[in-house]
Amino acid sequence: MRSLGLDHGSGPCHRLVMRILSDLFASRRALAGFVVVGFGWAAFSAQMPVIKAQVGVGDGAWGTLILIGSTGALMAMWLAPLFYRLFGRWAMIAGAACMVAGFVLAGAAHTPIAIGIALFFAAGGSGIADVLANAEVSEAEADTGRSLMNLNHGLFSVAYAVAAIGVGIAREGGFGPVAVFAAMGLAVAVLFPWMVLPMRTQAEEDAQDATGMPRALVWVGGLVVLAAFLGEAASEGWSALHVERTLGGGPAEGAMGPALLAIGMAVGRLGGHVFGAGWPPLRVMMLASCIAGFGLALAGMAPGLSTAYLGFLLGGLGVSVVGPLALGLVGQAVRPKYRLAAISQAAALGYAAFFLGPVIMGFVAEGFGLRVSFYVIAGIMFAVAAILLPAWNRMLTTRTRSMSSSG
Repeated sequence: MRSLGLDHGSGPCHRLVMRILSDLFASRRALAGFVVVGFGWAAFSAQMPVIKAQVGVGDGAWGTLILIGSTGALMAMWLAPLFYRLFGRWAMIAGAACMVAGFVLAGAAHTPIAIGIALFFAAGGSGIADVLANAEVSEAEADTGRSLMNLNHGLFSVAYAVAAIGVGIAREGGFGPVAVFAAMGLAVAVLFPWMVLPMRTQAEEDAQDATGMPRALVWVGGLVVLAAFLGEAASEGWSALHVERTLGGGPAEGAMGPALLAIGMAVGRLGGHVFGAGWPPLRVMMLASCIAGFGLALAGMAPGLSTAYLGFLLGGLGVSVVGPLALGLVGQAVRPKYRLAAISQAAALGYAAFFLGPVIMGFVAEGFGLRVSFYVIAGIMFAVAAILLPAWNRMLTTRTRSMSSSG
């Protein structure tokens, strides 16, 4: 290395690369889980227009079907520990396999009942894999003493973007939903060896002990996570439909909606991991919420594809860091024995976005059009910056002083 002149001239760059590689290795099991979940939901979101047409329902009914299916995601928040007890090291793989089976059934569904059942299993399986992946990130953070949430969530977004673009190309090539989901299943299966979990009995017991935890602080943090996931889920699920139906785009152009949202999220999260250390997290979250609100509003009012794409990119950039930073702050604001329980409860509230998102987007779109649906989500993000985050900041400050005074 010295003979090439790289030892001194590129020292900081070399250290940065080595740190990122070390962080990737430390959270490799979680990373595999996030990539798998990204593959699954990108394959669904980028095909939502054709699957919706295949089932033959309106916007309101479609939103209700996704709502019913998404009960599986919320149930997964409580079933993940049971899956871990039943399947042990193979629990994340079992969740991913359930997700794949559900999406393949969704691709073959032609009735509302069939799509509801399929999405229930897909959302439940992906929810279990996601919860276990987040738990693995928490364990890796505790082991290394480094912040890894943004890195892992950022690479989820990269996987989502790559898969969405690939699905758009496949749709242009004439491949149907079943074929696309089957290919996604093969890609997921390749990652199974990296999803084998270590056994952590003590961690599971600690996660169930929430006596004395500051629930109000945790739940307000969960509402922040919910808002971020709401902006993410609404845009992921309806951006392709907005591009194709409202703006007249084709299948590949529709797939670029969720792909650009994911690219914006990847840039925000990976940039936050590399450059964001030391920035005041609450200020970052307020600014990010405003950027998300502006981007989603811009996508809603867009007269053409280029403006909509810019809106989705900015929306993804904005929502990218809010959820991971909020989860990180929740973990920091409680004593170590409450950490896993606190993060679990905040994440459970966040998953309510999978209920509220389809209801808000579907029924507002049914009554007022898809453009107004994006305005509503944008308004929620602005409200988070103006109301919810300042209130949570006061709670966190009080909690920090209390923990310092009590030792």
